[in-house]
Amino acid sequence: MERALLGGGCFWCTEGAYKGLYGVESALPAYAGGFDPNPRYEPVCSGTTGHAEIVEVVFDPDLIPFETILEVFFTVHDPTQLNRQGNDIGTQYRSCIMPTTEAQGDTARKVIESMQPLFDAQIVTTIEEATHFTIAEEYHHNYYARNPAQGYCMAVVGPKINKVRAKHAHLYTA
Repeated sequence: MERALLGGGCFWCTEGAYKGLYGVESALPAYAGGFDPNPRYEPVCSGTTGHAEIVEVVFDPDLIPFETILEVFFTVHDPTQLNRQGNDIGTQYRSCIMPTTEAQGDTARKVIESMQPLFDAQIVTTIEEATHFTIAEEYHHNYYARNPAQGYCMAVVGPKINKVRAKHAHLYTA
C-alpha cells in the first residue's frame, strides 16, 4: 500500500472523491503543512496554524497508479485558485501535494506539467512537506456520506463529487 497526501480545498470534497475508487483502501480527512504540532479544526479554519485541510489516501499502486490518484485530484478542485476553493478562502484551502516518497514528488511535478495545458490559468498547486500531519476529528470522517442534505454538502460537496464520478466513472467500484 502507498499513501497520498492531497489538499484540494475543503477536505469533505476531496475525501468524497476518493470513496469507492477502485484500488483505494481508505480516504481520511487530515491536517498537515503547518507549525502547530496538534492541529484542530477551529484553529486550522481560522488560518492561523499554517496547516492545509488535506486527505490521506491509502491505495494499492498495483491497482491504481499515483498518476490516476492525481487525475482525480485535479478534477475535484480547481488547482488554479491560490489559497482558496470558491468561497473557502485562506491558506488552509490551498491546493497542495505532500509527497510521501521521492518518486511521488517526481510524479507530481510531471503530472502538473502535463495537466497545465488543460487549464486557462496557471496551476498554483504546491509540492510541500507534510509537517505535523494529523488525522482530523472523527466527526469529519465520511462527512458527505453522513450529511448529504446539509447545505454546504448540497451546494458544494455533492456537485464536485458528481463531477469526478461522471468523468472517472470507470474507476469506481460502487
